[in-house]
Amino acid sequence: MLGWWECCGSCDDSLYEDFPVEKTRFSLPSPLPQWPQGQGFATGKICLGEIEVIKITKFSEICSCDPLRGKEKGVTFYRPVEIPDGYFCLGHYCQQNDVQLRGYVLVAKDISTTKHQGDQIQGSTSDSPALVKPLNYSLIWSDDSRNNGQGYIWLPNAPAGYKPMGFVVTIESDEPDLEEVRCVRVDLTESCEAGDVIFDINSLLSKDEFQIWNTRPSERGMFCKGVPVGTFFCSRNQSSKDELNIACLKNLDSSLHAMPNLDQVHALIKHYGPTVFFHPDEDYLPSSVSWFFENGALLYIEGRDKGLDIDSKGSNLPGGGWNDGKFWLDLPDDDKNSDNLKCGNIESAELYVHIKSASGGTFTDIAMWIFCPFNGPATLKAGILNYSFKRIGQHVGDWEHFTLRLSNFTGELWSAYFSEHSGGEWLDASELEFIEGNKPIVYSSKSGHASFPHPGCYIQGSTKLGIGVRNDCAKSKYFLDSSTKYQIIAAEYLGDGIFTEPHWLQYMREWGPTIVYNSLSELEKIIRHLPIFIRFSVENIIEIFPTELYGEEGPTGPKEKDNWVGDERC
Repeated sequence: MLGWWECCGSCDDSLYEDFPVEKTRFSLPSPLPQWPQGQGFATGKICLGEIEVIKITKFSEICSCDPLRGKEKGVTFYRPVEIPDGYFCLGHYCQQNDVQLRGYVLVAKDISTTKHQGDQIQGSTSDSPALVKPLNYSLIWSDDSRNNGQGYIWLPNAPAGYKPMGFVVTIESDEPDLEEVRCVRVDLTESCEAGDVIFDINSLLSKDEFQIWNTRPSERGMFCKGVPVGTFFCSRNQSSKDELNIACLKNLDSSLHAMPNLDQVHALIKHYGPTVFFHPDEDYLPSSVSWFFENGALLYIEGRDKGLDIDSKGSNLPGGGWNDGKFWLDLPDDDKNSDNLKCGNIESAELYVHIKSASGGTFTDIAMWIFCPFNGPATLKAGILNYSFKRIGQHVGDWEHFTLRLSNFTGELWSAYFSEHSGGEWLDASELEFIEGNKPIVYSSKSGHASFPHPGCYIQGSTKLGIGVRNDCAKSKYFLDSSTKYQIIAAEYLGDGIFTEPHWLQYMREWGPTIVYNSLSELEKIIRHLPIFIRFSVENIIEIFPTELYGEEGPTGPKEKDNWVGDERC
């Protein structure tokens, strides 16, 4: 038996809007300020061309699903309430039970007959309405396993030329009312894919298998048009990589009018700018890029033995092109100046900010880049033992970043991305640590400077065995307040002439030389000290440790990273 469904007191269709959910909903530590005026940012609604959408965060509970056995967490299904006149639900919402209520769904209004003559609408030539009722519903899942509650999940069947955006959940076996949701014309949609798993029950009996995912646009990045609706996807036996039978919306308004203007961007950074803490034992602190150039960094050119001085703005660096391996930066030749440069200069340091569109212009990403002149050596953890390398892990020029994602409906901080080593992760705002008002804390790991959301020791390798590279994070007297110490280096959506990108940003080559380590002998020393029950062969240890232990290509700058244009890597 898979699980059982519990009916909530407000499940009857006639009572949906009278009983909003009482479950505690997360809110930021401080109220939002009044943002500077301008354009369509934080107005509560966003025009996507022929459709206007509003974000609904108030829900009525429909029913819950809890597994009878196993460790899987239960989920609750919700219906959006307090939908303004003229707007229509596109699907229901689902969330795990062990966290505060945190989510949204978009509701849509057809404005194809009222859109302004001057709107920049792309890709739409149809005379058909943007939104229509479904023809009927297909039952995707039901659970009659317990007498004290039933649940039914339905897929709207859209007319030809239209797509459903989400599912409908009921506690009755009768098909939902056709007025419950609307389907969207195909040319106003983008394909979506399954994101994180919300609920997953595997069973020996195929009829008992059941999975629920949240959804996201298949193509993501600052030039992509897909808009997530906030609904869920579910299936009995479908892989998360299969094509989904629902879609997300598409923003055909090329003006991206809901993105913040420059005054609003500065206000957002002032309000949300995180404080970045470096480890109390950090030897290799950040600096400004200009300080790095002014204090001895050299430009090397393939075929030349001697490096060239770099002016404070990097204007003599080769700009544009790609990383062809013919240029790289390095430390000065003499040890004194080299050691001084390695240590950085936190007084000069600032966050380099890239503002970009996300989720089809319904969110704003504030990517904040930190530059450190030097990445220190790695420390390995093997059980209770720690081993500090002398050279392995070192490289010149270290670029790290984190990203804040803000809702363009309200200006609310929605989530944050931390570029942890060997990947990264998005955390909801409810999972962040705040230092003052709505300003989160970011922890920079010792020597490696990767960003993490909380203090502690993060293992890069095998966390199960406790073997890998240490990433130690803690508060200290070394910190950067990004709400005051920042420089906006790019915001392509604002257009030309707003500000000039620094010349060094166009340097696409390596910010340090390529280094190859002979780490085998040092790894053998570690193996000899491992407890017998985890003493693997050298080959297995090499598979566990990250590739950075065996060599370091010189890192490239922010604009050479995939996430400059694309979405963050998870």
